[in-house]
Amino acid sequence: MILDSSRWTATLAGRRVLITGAARGIGAALAARLHERGARVALAGLEPELLSAVAAECGEAPWWTCDVTDRGKVEEAVNGAVRELGGLDVVVANAGVAAQMPVVGGDPSVMEQSLRVNVLGVYNTLRTAGPHVSHERGYALAVSSLAAAVNAPLLGAYSASKAAVEALGNTLRAEMRPWGGKAGVAYFAELDTDMTRRGFGTEAASALMAAAPRGNMVSGVAPLEVGIDALERGIARRSKRIVAPWWVAGVLPVRMAVQPVADRAVQRGLREILEVARRERVELTTPQPEPGP
Repeated sequence: MILDSSRWTATLAGRRVLITGAARGIGAALAARLHERGARVALAGLEPELLSAVAAECGEAPWWTCDVTDRGKVEEAVNGAVRELGGLDVVVANAGVAAQMPVVGGDPSVMEQSLRVNVLGVYNTLRTAGPHVSHERGYALAVSSLAAAVNAPLLGAYSASKAAVEALGNTLRAEMRPWGGKAGVAYFAELDTDMTRRGFGTEAASALMAAAPRGNMVSGVAPLEVGIDALERGIARRSKRIVAPWWVAGVLPVRMAVQPVADRAVQRGLREILEVARRERVELTTPQPEPGP
């Protein structure tokens, strides 16, 4: 799909936007796109050198090193963005991590860290920025995943955390409505980011993708631009749901019918793949600070 950029520039121009997880991947690309459309962006993330480079590309945008699991750090970043931008119109709760984890025999710390970053981090972001975007032009976006709706082997921790993100976004939508603000949830299949490459760079994940039938939702990766185009449109419209690629929109309403089909599609060699995953040592796609005492 070709995006008519002129259609959204007037809508996005001047919008004050805070993006978490903005050092790389979706967050960095979205910041650059919104800046290009005339929005005023502020950035939060874990990697200061990368954040500084993204900020430079976005007109020296303000940025903060921020662990989203630390409520105080999130408050510091949100309050700083409000101060630097003169308020907020949009918050994009994008920060997240992933790592493979078989439910039986997998590393429990993957589940614990996924919930801390993907759920508590999104909650901290939406909770803190929520009052600032609860106005007639306000919009909060929780970045979930297709994995929240249709669940695949090795992704138990990621799927569980993204299902919780979906629930937070849907709840916030109703709670912001009395003030005129809107909230949305973004659902992506796999996009071509370094996070995806690191997540699928394990022996078990590579074997699962190779065994899946061609065209199955776990066997393909879409260009990052597809997701950024969808985000641009969705933020301009303050959409309830943002999806990429386009076919994800058709899966969400029939998720309960799709799940058994997906289950059958990944059975080939799954026993051996799970055994590999149980032995394999994995790291989160973005290294996290050690939790405080």
